[in-house]
Amino acid sequence: MTTIVDTQAAASPASPARIARIHPVDEVLPIGKLAAYGFQHVLAFYAGAVLVPIILAGALKLTPEQLIHLINADLFTCGIASLIQSVGFWNIGVRLPLLQGVTFTAVSPMIAIGLAAGGGTTGLLSIYGSVLVAGLFTFAVASYFAKLVRFFPSVVTGSVILIIGVALLPVAANDIVMGQSPAAIQNPVLLKNLAYAFGTLALIVGIQRFFSGFMQTVAVLIGLVLGTVVARILGDAQFTEVAGANWLGYTSPFYFGIPTFSFTAILSMIIVMVITMVETTGDVYATGEIVKKRIRAEDIGRAIRADGLATFIGGVLNSFPYTCFAENVGLVRLTQVKSRWVVAAAAVIMIILGSLPKAAAIVAGIPLPVLGGAALAMFAAVAVVGIQTLSKVDFNNHSNIVIVSTSVGLGMLVTAQPFVANAFPEWAQIIFGSGITLGALSAIVLNVIFNHLGGGHSPAVAGRPGGRLVTLADVNAMGSAEFGKTFGGLVENTPWVLQRAYAMKPFADTIALRMAFHDALLTGAPDEQLQLMNSFADLGSAVEAANSYVLDHINAGIDGLDAEDLKNVQDLAAAYRKHFGFPLIVCAPEVERYERVLASGWSRMANAPGVERATGLIEIAKIANHRFDKLVANANPIASAHVPQSFDQAA
Repeated sequence: MTTIVDTQAAASPASPARIARIHPVDEVLPIGKLAAYGFQHVLAFYAGAVLVPIILAGALKLTPEQLIHLINADLFTCGIASLIQSVGFWNIGVRLPLLQGVTFTAVSPMIAIGLAAGGGTTGLLSIYGSVLVAGLFTFAVASYFAKLVRFFPSVVTGSVILIIGVALLPVAANDIVMGQSPAAIQNPVLLKNLAYAFGTLALIVGIQRFFSGFMQTVAVLIGLVLGTVVARILGDAQFTEVAGANWLGYTSPFYFGIPTFSFTAILSMIIVMVITMVETTGDVYATGEIVKKRIRAEDIGRAIRADGLATFIGGVLNSFPYTCFAENVGLVRLTQVKSRWVVAAAAVIMIILGSLPKAAAIVAGIPLPVLGGAALAMFAAVAVVGIQTLSKVDFNNHSNIVIVSTSVGLGMLVTAQPFVANAFPEWAQIIFGSGITLGALSAIVLNVIFNHLGGGHSPAVAGRPGGRLVTLADVNAMGSAEFGKTFGGLVENTPWVLQRAYAMKPFADTIALRMAFHDALLTGAPDEQLQLMNSFADLGSAVEAANSYVLDHINAGIDGLDAEDLKNVQDLAAAYRKHFGFPLIVCAPEVERYERVLASGWSRMANAPGVERATGLIEIAKIANHRFDKLVANANPIASAHVPQSFDQAA
């Protein structure tokens, strides 16, 4: 095959733009694949999409005709909302493969609002009034909420994503056993329902194991279709509603009448939308992790702005509050199809289904156990994304353990025992009625308490008033004794390093200050460097607790080793010192598992002494860097200027 190269383009200054690689999120797939992948998203989403109007219609005593119109309106508006979010325009829409659906957080408040207004159409109009105002509110505050992104580090977003995935699993479980809600118990559970679910799940897993390419990416679609076909053959898939459904239907603005406005109802719905903003933030970060795209504050703002606009449109077109659907985040993770245009295709299909009641009735015929089997895989995939995000968290920091464990625990409490919400006043049931909501708020609040209030999250500088970080102005004003006292911990109080670093004053910036220590320790005479290295304790040695190097390794987990493993570390340390004449030095903050310390330590015994001396000095420089970052204000101005605060959440 002959490759033709446009040499003029290659030489042109503009050529990089012409050959720039398209991110998978922005890739436009062939029409056939868009249709297949989009339809797969619709099937995964459909049951959750129609559940809210079904529940609401039952609670408000609406007629079957009104319910049909609510379902069509919901599907139609879901399509519009998903186009806004995935395709986007101006500063609206995050432009990720995120499908929009009615938030379940709003179900209980909407029922309360509707019943308080008298139920029926009157109650529905009161709901729509609150939805309209809440949508405008969400749109207006999106930019302000996005500025709070610094309160969503990996420990928060990972916890929220994990909770979302695990809290959705009971929904799949209840589909499998034909329950009606997370609180429902199906007894006895029918074996054939389990067979449909396990068969669908096994088929999806089998396709992903034994096939590749296109077949692998439509595994969920194939599982749903074949599961439904088998259920139909055995008489367990009913399509009786198809014959009675109209071919065409549409939703007109304010079909049920002009909305009414109640202050209490509006306040309740605004609270719902604030909670929804938190959930949307978690979904956006989860999707960013999956598609390997960095999420910035402005992305959160665009996503929430799309939620607000879609919610307002929902109030006009007889639907409800909208948010990103976590169910479909799991599908993106499972299939690894990252194009946002697939969700756009799904949106078009939903608009068509919202206009074709007969086609919607066919999709509604998928048996719940078949849908539950597929959902089991998708929802668990969301939880896996949460685990991946949490893998970036420093769990040597006990605060992070408290944040994650408490948040997940509270989220699972409400998920496993949904009647807990009934113990609280109605206004509090909005929070305690959802494991996702309670867990997410818990993670956010605990992160603020542990990592933002009081400045206790950073080690205090010795002798600094109030434990504040030392500034460059402070350093340049220091005498030799104060300089040594402040920075001695960086190099185990080795005098010659401190003296040479101090001699380089004044420092133009914190980079120059950091380099002063690097230059000092790396350019020292061999006997001086040996003195510095021998100031570090042997691994596993019983040194007084005040020794910062020992404390670093305790925080890294050395004190969690059993007696045999600790003995192995001590044997390695003794053998290394005997062989080279200085201790094995390891930067503890970069230790993942002590098994790796042992393996690399024994392998290093074969190195030349000069190599190990250089390696030890590099490890000391790493240790000094970590301590410097916790000691000095604006320690890394280059990173601060070019890396957003949410970088630790980026893919």
